[in-house]
Amino acid sequence: MYEEVIEQLVHQLEKLPGIGPKSAMRLAFFILESEGDYALELANIIKLAKKTIQFCDICGNISGRELCAICSNPNRLSNTICVVEEPKDLIAIEKTHEFLGTYHVLGGSLNPIEGIGPNELRIQSLLERLGNKKIEEVILANNPNIEGEATVSYLARLISPIGIKVSRIATGLPLGTDLEFADEVTLGQALALRREVK
Repeated sequence: MYEEVIEQLVHQLEKLPGIGPKSAMRLAFFILESEGDYALELANIIKLAKKTIQFCDICGNISGRELCAICSNPNRLSNTICVVEEPKDLIAIEKTHEFLGTYHVLGGSLNPIEGIGPNELRIQSLLERLGNKKIEEVILANNPNIEGEATVSYLARLISPIGIKVSRIATGLPLGTDLEFADEVTLGQALALRREVK
């Protein structure tokens, strides 16, 4: 019986990104052998996060309420929107302390092979935001990979005719990597040296 429970635990841990069978087994035994109530606290905080965390009604960032801390902050510049793929990319840019505007989280990037087209991303809500506000610039901060570049091209073609400046963060980031793994200095420079997309 206990072997089946461990197998189920290992199987669930393997579903985490970057976790293979051996790592899942190590994590399972770490959890089982942990001192005190660590395993129960871990389970409780996961349940609490799943129950209380939601997505911001405006930008799509993770939040504990309808509007995230950035969208509800009156001191943020409302004329500039930085478009990112995922909330973790937003967090990476925030760590640079270089950007004072607002964000829009797409929820991924275009990837026809995996069936992710424009309708699967938060592109329509971005266009609605651009129509309702006095937005002067949209900064495209998609990951510098094939899918990210395709998404940048697609968004630039949609936004440029509206008359809003469209820029792309500078390519100080190595191609093929994700924003969340970039150091603050490199990411800060890439944001500061962004260029207009034509």
